[in-house]
Amino acid sequence: MRLLFVCPYTPTQIRTRSYNLLLALAARGNQLTLATVWETEAEREALASLERAGLPIITARLKRTRIARNLVAALAKAQPLQARYCWQPELGSQIAASLAQSPVDVVHIEHLRGAIYGLRLRAEQAGRSRPTPVVWDSVDCISLLFTQAARSSRSLFGRWVSRFELHRTRRYEGHVAARFDKTLAASRNDLTALEQLAREFDQGLPIGGGEVLPNGVDLDYFQPNYGARQTSTIVLSGKMSYHANVTAALHLVHDIMPMVWSEMPEAEVVIAGSTPPAAVRALTAAGRVRVTGFVPDLRPFLQQATIAAAPIAYGAGIQNKVLEAMASATPTVASPQAVSALAVRPGADVLVADDPRSFAQAILRLLQAPALGRQLGAAGREYVTQHHHWPTIASRLEAIYRELIHPPS
Repeated sequence: MRLLFVCPYTPTQIRTRSYNLLLALAARGNQLTLATVWETEAEREALASLERAGLPIITARLKRTRIARNLVAALAKAQPLQARYCWQPELGSQIAASLAQSPVDVVHIEHLRGAIYGLRLRAEQAGRSRPTPVVWDSVDCISLLFTQAARSSRSLFGRWVSRFELHRTRRYEGHVAARFDKTLAASRNDLTALEQLAREFDQGLPIGGGEVLPNGVDLDYFQPNYGARQTSTIVLSGKMSYHANVTAALHLVHDIMPMVWSEMPEAEVVIAGSTPPAAVRALTAAGRVRVTGFVPDLRPFLQQATIAAAPIAYGAGIQNKVLEAMASATPTVASPQAVSALAVRPGADVLVADDPRSFAQAILRLLQAPALGRQLGAAGREYVTQHHHWPTIASRLEAIYRELIHPPS
């Protein structure tokens, strides 16, 4: 198939969904063109690397001055800030010119930040007898995330932004979800929330207009290394500037670990992820907590840890940190929220704990029973192999595209 993939940020291994879908779809023989923006020289080089690998790219730089103008415009139009954050008129013009010169079978738009490009395309194709099908991959329902964050975030900034953006985001997501031929989400909870918003603020989704497309994990990149496993290390991974991860880190160290340390004072917590705020960096004062900041490669931290902890209080979509830990065969203890989008077997693939005491007990159980940890790790690896392999997910996405290109009569 001929596909135009519009992404509002440069796909990289950290932005795992767009990056891996692009590679998997290309590997399956599809003719892909990526349209995206870049902000930093590192992102520009990442795009050059994809281009050298054979992926055609149309792109424009998203400068800070443009972002500032976009945010002012969003406020003036009573839109959520994310709705216009990544708008780059030059890229919009390039997309229109590319489609005029080289029509495609399907246009794929990623994330709420990318929706503006899809809406512009819809407006440009209004009145055509056979407009190009457009798939909007929401990834997550941002309104669902903001609703939870406004209530549960331990980050003052996270709570404030969520409350400030919530109503406008709900209205905008409801409008956007009803505008495309197909709306995707990474989890059933997120898709259900989008369907409800579309009914509340618009005409609802088109019949058959919503589907779940889960996240995957790169099973070749995230591999077990059984010889590296330590005996009493708990790792929490993720981008630490994200308020949900801040809340999880504070919850782990302040509420859960004191009960673990009372029985196993030698246990160490490693918080691995970029841009930790002061509240997370301050956790090192406990003396048994290490905060790494940015790490170029997360794999050694997952491969060496005795346990991966995911005490997520709120969130949307699928927790990639859980998939990556399980792919590394690291025994995982998670909150119900962290695995709510997965089909795992609690107690067999992952240990699930819904309060600080049961979470601490699960950690202690694994620290004191290495054989159980090995068993749980192997089952977790098998689970992601069966359910979250990117080529399998790309195959499902191809089927969605085909249904739009050749709808049943």
